[in-house]
Amino acid sequence: MSYVPYMYPYQYPYYVNVPMYNYGRQSVYWTFPNEIEHANRFDSFRSSNGVGSIFLTDYGPKSFVVNINEATKQNNTYRTALWTGTHLQVTLMSLNVGEDIGLEMHPNVDQFLRIEQGQGIVQMGKSKDNLTFERNVYDDSAIMIPAGTWHNLTNTGNIPLKLYSIYAPPNHPFGTVHVTKADALAGEEGYGHGNGNTVIFGRTPDEWIQYTEFLVNEGLEDVKRGINSTHILQEFILMGVLVGKGYSPERAYETVEEWERTGESKLLQKSKNM
Repeated sequence: MSYVPYMYPYQYPYYVNVPMYNYGRQSVYWTFPNEIEHANRFDSFRSSNGVGSIFLTDYGPKSFVVNINEATKQNNTYRTALWTGTHLQVTLMSLNVGEDIGLEMHPNVDQFLRIEQGQGIVQMGKSKDNLTFERNVYDDSAIMIPAGTWHNLTNTGNIPLKLYSIYAPPNHPFGTVHVTKADALAGEEGYGHGNGNTVIFGRTPDEWIQYTEFLVNEGLEDVKRGINSTHILQEFILMGVLVGKGYSPERAYETVEEWERTGESKLLQKSKNM
């Protein structure tokens, strides 16, 4: 299989340049990938006039260091993925006054929440009709939510509730940005049905087919090259799994190719030589 250079994943970065306590949702600005590197410098988080400045985008799965307190306070979206890896995901959240996350449960995901600004109330329980655990939470509160636990978090203060969430394993697609709670609810309809059409992670089946056309074409090229069918199936099923975890098709392709090329997957090397 031929090697395709890494193409920048389909992320949705935006540039935040707002006062630390601007209580509205921030506008979204598109940026270029090379600009994002500036966010790796600590001094880029503050500008000379005291206004917060950070590129918020999904930096996973590369090595990354960030002032999480500053990033959390500067975020004004309902949810923005900051780092998505194979086994863990960090998202930033901001709940408006009176707003809540909404009662939910993650069957196979443990979750950690850390409050960086504001106050609220967290409720948890084994069933959505019996939330027996209830605590008031404030700045610096840490919340641990075991997999399978129903939970909700509500902003009870008079300023936005700023927090970050750690999911293990990841719970949202790579690069997720929900500017408002309504956006998040619309995206989560992907787990069920909307307007009579099945939608998964915001795409209909036909849209997924179009989205993964790159992989289909690469697979057909491998068939033309005479590569054995076992190897082709192994590679492209793996790529499909990675796309399901939020990788772009191009990034999934390069990742699996690297596993074969570097010998990280000896089984792929073996099947290619069959």
